[in-house]
Amino acid sequence: MNHSARIDVLLSIVGTGVLPLFYSDEADRAGRITAALREGGVRAIEFTDRGPAAWSVFQTLADSAARHDPDAILGAGSIRDPYAADRFIAAGARFIVGPSFDAEVARLCNGRRIPYLPGCATPTEIVTAEESGVELVKVFPGETLGPAFVRSIRGPLPETQIVVTGGVAATEASVNEWIGAGAVCLGFGSALVSRAHTAPDGAADPADLAPAVARLIALVAAARAGGPSRAPDKESRS
Repeated sequence: MNHSARIDVLLSIVGTGVLPLFYSDEADRAGRITAALREGGVRAIEFTDRGPAAWSVFQTLADSAARHDPDAILGAGSIRDPYAADRFIAAGARFIVGPSFDAEVARLCNGRRIPYLPGCATPTEIVTAEESGVELVKVFPGETLGPAFVRSIRGPLPETQIVVTGGVAATEASVNEWIGAGAVCLGFGSALVSRAHTAPDGAADPADLAPAVARLIALVAAARAGGPSRAPDKESRS
């Protein structure tokens, strides 16, 4: 069965249940981070608009993916207005993520058949976003709202598909808690891709992200199945 490009993006995000997000102002370093995350098993990766080099670095990543890794799905995050959304979509973004909901961004993304994941923190914001065509709602900030918020929302809004960002730790307990509350996907920023990976003077090897993200995907799969995780602990990896 063939899916539209928009549906393919949504299915990919929900399929793994893990959405890495990061920013780096160095294109080469960003490329190595992206390659490691892809090796670890994710297709969708969010590159955030959090620095002056964001657009140019993203364009380099998207151009490289188009040539060498067409299965990669790169999106732009921290998007607050339709002008930024339009610019990143033109550069190759296949989904847009925002810290809050913006009706003009939703309208633009709908017209371009691009998924839009806006940050929402109240039932009213969630319903407003869904009425504007949003399929995946980003509950943000997760560390403030907590798993109880997700569980409560799923009561009156059982069809709402929630991605949680902020406050998700890269641990089995945290993954189990959020997935158990009803989240369909977990966004991992610095808990996965740390400043040691992204900074110009960072000492961490981006290659380390491949087994780390593979472990998180396994943890999400186990949490969904309701059984014990088969993901290797960091200490047990050679």
